[in-house]
Amino acid sequence: MQQAIPYRTWAPTATTSYRRTTQTSSATDARKLAAENAVIVFGRRGCCMCHVVKRLLLGLGVNPAVHEVDEGVEGELVSQLQSLAVVDLNQQSGTEHGEEAGEALALPAVFVGGRLFGGLDRVMATHISGELVPVLKQVGALWL
Repeated sequence: MQQAIPYRTWAPTATTSYRRTTQTSSATDARKLAAENAVIVFGRRGCCMCHVVKRLLLGLGVNPAVHEVDEGVEGELVSQLQSLAVVDLNQQSGTEHGEEAGEALALPAVFVGGRLFGGLDRVMATHISGELVPVLKQVGALWL
């Protein structure tokens, strides 16, 4: 009798970017990841917008770290990233802002130089206006 050939419903992609999927994550973990990487994209697993951001940055010559989470823990990550963004806002302005400061954070969230840069719309807008490459050079993600 013949043996069945193993069947995979997905093919793993070979990439050099840092991919991580967690079931539980801490705020210090998100802060540490944002601080350790020049550019990091936080997104939902399989999200097409996360893929677009990653492909745009790869096209510019940046190899962004990608931190993907499952839908079940997405809310926890968003709240952690929101608190991290509020801390950054407080440090920049020198005043105290509450959790309601700024607009609601949505995934994918791109951190550049350890600070919240924005989502897909901000990345695309700065790319079209020509402001993205100088920002990436400033944080050391691009050196040419």
